[in-house]
Amino acid sequence: MGLLDGKTVLVLGVANKFSIGWPVAQALHREGARLVLSYQGDRVERGVRQLAATLPETLVYSCDVGDDGQIDALFAAIAKDAGGIDAVVHSIAYAPTEALDGRYVDTEREAFRVTLEVSAYSFTAVLKRAAPVMAARGGGAAVTLTYLGGERVVPHYNVMGVAKAALEMSVRYLAADLGEDNIRVNAISAGPISTASARAIKGFLEMVHHVGGSAPLRRGITQAEVADTAVYLLSDLARAVTGETLHVDAGYHVMGVV
Repeated sequence: MGLLDGKTVLVLGVANKFSIGWPVAQALHREGARLVLSYQGDRVERGVRQLAATLPETLVYSCDVGDDGQIDALFAAIAKDAGGIDAVVHSIAYAPTEALDGRYVDTEREAFRVTLEVSAYSFTAVLKRAAPVMAARGGGAAVTLTYLGGERVVPHYNVMGVAKAALEMSVRYLAADLGEDNIRVNAISAGPISTASARAIKGFLEMVHHVGGSAPLRRGITQAEVADTAVYLLSDLARAVTGETLHVDAGYHVMGVV
């Protein structure tokens, strides 16, 4: 018996095997969930479909979360092919590369807009469509991925830190809005993990080494640890947990001067 037997889970943001969303999807499947994966752009479609083929009964759809029409089409396809969903994993973030260098004060208006829209508002836009579906099935759960840069200044994280702060506050408002329908909303604040997007941040490898040497557990974290936390938050083990940002960072977030 898996912790998610009989559940259908939408995982947004898998681009390749290095995406944090992929080990999350694998862990959910291991626990009995049927998966729906979404991807953005023809460039990654083949790779995502190849990954999905390794997890039986997984459905795959294209969706640009910056387009409300595509989000609506995604949920129409899910309703037709899967009958609905019980949970959502939001693993999407984007900022123009130039906005992650230099000073935050120099962020251009368009870079700010697109970063906040894709990295923060997309979670709200998806749950606006997902909530009625989950409520009709007796409730559900949603998890998004964030980072300590939404709480504290992290060099070169810049506008993405502002977006993560907005995302974390959105989690609390969404939890308050959707709790009456037995829908739980939480975030995982993961420690630095080497992904294609993370490596775009200047000094990322130095950050990984610093966190690993300074965290209470004196190590970094793995994608599998984030994935197992997502399983917990989406399962009945966390049935009374909502509105939380749960740190999975070997304890680094508790440290002051390090």
